[in-house]
Amino acid sequence: MKKIATILVMLCSLPAAAGAESWSGYRIPETGTSVDIPSSIFTEQAGQPDGYGMQYRTSDGRADLTVQAVPNDGSSPAAFLARKNPPSGITYKRITPRFFVVSSTRGGKIWYDRCNFGRRYVHCVLINYPAAEKRQWDALVTRVSRTLSGG
Repeated sequence: MKKIATILVMLCSLPAAAGAESWSGYRIPETGTSVDIPSSIFTEQAGQPDGYGMQYRTSDGRADLTVQAVPNDGSSPAAFLARKNPPSGITYKRITPRFFVVSSTRGGKIWYDRCNFGRRYVHCVLINYPAAEKRQWDALVTRVSRTLSGG
């Protein structure tokens, strides 16, 4: 009975399970990068990445989201990704001439990276969240990924 109560409490606290997220458009004025982010979930600023952008995290620190834009040096998405030296064990990878998406699990968290390649900038979103909550985060990650664009 205790186990069922614990699971119910955990499910009620999951952001995507509640379905009551508030979304905001985030834009990097210098680069034209824009993306919808669930502002009711990622409530705390957690620093600035290389280039332009911002990192956010959940109030309990269990998940984070980074929106980032860096100058495009003309590298292909495959070459750009290889230069970032991603960890081994990537479980999902899609590379096209205009973007890449990679995902895997590390340290009990799923990490998801998508970068769209514009003429002047590479526009990226990176999300890290608990692997145990994968199903609850799927729709949220999909929406964020689909709204990523750059000027």
